[in-house]
Amino acid sequence: MTTYGSFPGSRPRRLRTSPVMRRMVAETRLHPADFILPAFVREGVSEPVPIAAMPGVVQHTRDSLKKAAAEAVAAGISGIMLFGVPEESKKDAVGTPGTDPDGILQVALRDVRAEVGDELLVMSDLCLDETTDHGHCGVLDESGRVDNDATLERYAEMAQVQADAGAHVVGPSGMMDGQVGVVRDALDQIGREDVAVLAYTAKYASAFYGPFREAVGSSLRGDRKTYQQDPANARESMRELALDLEEGADMVMVKPAGPYLDVLARVADAVDVPVAAYQISGEYSMIEAAAEKGWIDRDRAIVETLTGIKRAGAQNILTYWATEVAQRLGKGQSLL
Repeated sequence: MTTYGSFPGSRPRRLRTSPVMRRMVAETRLHPADFILPAFVREGVSEPVPIAAMPGVVQHTRDSLKKAAAEAVAAGISGIMLFGVPEESKKDAVGTPGTDPDGILQVALRDVRAEVGDELLVMSDLCLDETTDHGHCGVLDESGRVDNDATLERYAEMAQVQADAGAHVVGPSGMMDGQVGVVRDALDQIGREDVAVLAYTAKYASAFYGPFREAVGSSLRGDRKTYQQDPANARESMRELALDLEEGADMVMVKPAGPYLDVLARVADAVDVPVAAYQISGEYSMIEAAAEKGWIDRDRAIVETLTGIKRAGAQNILTYWATEVAQRLGKGQSLL
């Protein structure tokens, strides 16, 4: 005799039976427009320079950067975030290349805008760490500490020259108190109300930045724990968030992404502005290194981490795999 209503009465596995079923019921979907490509451009090189700690990523020449921007447009991603690497001899205590209209970042901004126009959001890192001889994100006082308010004056100048060079979006990343408000005022004073501010709202003092310091040729001595956020704190991020929004941030960001998904989720639940997350160099390098040893499936691991970041609440993701994953999505490949 047939018995009906036998255990189990509920079978969620029915929604996992095939690739097409899983695709149809997927709650989180990646799209090329989710992605922003971070890119480095180095002054004075004739060929792209591989970054040893980040396999597959290079310090671009001006020409190879333009090519990367064009590829990003073709892949359908939304933006490119530029980091300039000046010649070592040009670095100084106040980061002069960061406000020189002919500094490498400003030159690169003009190059990329000339190449892609408005087809790609051209974004600029607004910070002094790449341009100072001490490697800190601000101006130092007589005792060697980062002077918050003197640094804000430099950020204001940087915002204006980056806007003049063609940035659609500026990203103040130094975690100085008041940086968003000062940058917004500086842009408005020159009639650039159209330039958006992506606030690095919760930027943690993370061990995962290690490979990035090679990427930008950092001259850092010491650490950044007096201005970047303590990894132990989450409520502090919400305070930073409230301040950035009050000061006029158009978009907010959590950095790094993977180790701080809880913070990302809290931020995303709290705001009605776009939320971004930065999958940083160490997150990238760990996957590439493990895949090189055959310990993980590289392609699946990349997409799984990006899906997790979006599931946690990121509308946009800065990732070094932006163009690659967007190209795969464009080909209709099953990524998970």
